[in-house]
Amino acid sequence: MKRVPKWVAAFGVLALIGAACSDDGTSPGGDGSSASAISSIGPTEGELNLIAWVGYTEDGTTEGYENYDWITPFEDQTGCEVSVKYADSSDEMYNLMTSQAGQWDGVSASGDSSNRLIASGAVSAIDPALFDFSDIIAPLNPETGTETSQYVVDGNVYGVPWMYGPNFLMYNTEDVTPAPTSWDVVFEPELNGAANPYAGSITAYDFPIYIADAAVYLMTHQPELGITDPYALTEEQLNAAVELLQGQSTLIDKYWASYVTEIDGFVDGSMVAGTAWPVNLSYAELDAPVAAAEPTEGMTGWADTWMMSSSAPHPNCMLEWMDYSLGADVQAETAEYYGAAASNTAACPILRESLDTQFDFGDAVDTVRYGYCGDADFLESLWLWRTPQTPTDYSVWVQKWTEIRGA
Repeated sequence: MKRVPKWVAAFGVLALIGAACSDDGTSPGGDGSSASAISSIGPTEGELNLIAWVGYTEDGTTEGYENYDWITPFEDQTGCEVSVKYADSSDEMYNLMTSQAGQWDGVSASGDSSNRLIASGAVSAIDPALFDFSDIIAPLNPETGTETSQYVVDGNVYGVPWMYGPNFLMYNTEDVTPAPTSWDVVFEPELNGAANPYAGSITAYDFPIYIADAAVYLMTHQPELGITDPYALTEEQLNAAVELLQGQSTLIDKYWASYVTEIDGFVDGSMVAGTAWPVNLSYAELDAPVAAAEPTEGMTGWADTWMMSSSAPHPNCMLEWMDYSLGADVQAETAEYYGAAASNTAACPILRESLDTQFDFGDAVDTVRYGYCGDADFLESLWLWRTPQTPTDYSVWVQKWTEIRGA
């Protein structure tokens, strides 16, 4: 069945910020450090400049998908005209937010950039009293969550939860048989005592954070390494992951940094297996026989957070956007369009009803594609992206990834 495609083509403690003006009417400092926590949002400034993953800010202008529009209602409600710069990676988002401070109001940050943004002072803490978190899935709830380290630091809240999802194994159902149950098909040069039959047709995510996927695999297959957290690797553990990935490189057809690269590879048949996002599957399945597998070793994943720049030119519009983004209807529409799970659990029944009504999804709605929307146990089973800090920090991972890629 073809479903609707989704889209084309060290930490510093910052003072809490609740709006553009503090209780005494003063504006927050450019680095967010001089602002006081406040209890209301001030008058909007008429503009909002965002950095986002493609598919997160639909305004009804995507040809064929005019019904997907959660930007126009926001603009009508607030008077904030939205402009968006789309980014292909967390590294690009981080670079834009830190090198062009004062230009952007906010960003849809994933965990592998959000911690760096917080540490750099590029984003501001917010007063959580301004927002309604009552329906946020428990692991991501800033008050009770066990999976909030990507946006809650030292008790300060640096954003509002948005979409989340897994990095699952996508495979060609005709070429990869039987259906894979392990990541071994993408990591091991030999399978069942013979050369990997998919060698030369494997793909992998082309960023240092992918080292964590290798670490997750090693947790099961080399338990003697003692890996307990794929983002907190000792030198020995990191070197083992690097060795695994260097071996994998001989199997790779092409690494993907842009989602388009992987989609095209599965469509033209040059790729048959590799790590993927839900949206990649949704697009690839329109023209190729693909499916998602949940390997027994587990999966990494991502939980995205709308964060406000500490030098936002339109902070009240950004705060209004963050409040709006928490709404169940908005999150349900985004999840349907993008292929993701909504952090607001009240969005899940809306999503299920909409998909079943339009596409006769039935029970298939509750699949890995949507992160089993509302399933806290599934969310907690994912190793959500997080910036490596210790014992080996992200700069070391960047160096190691360069060695793996041979660049």
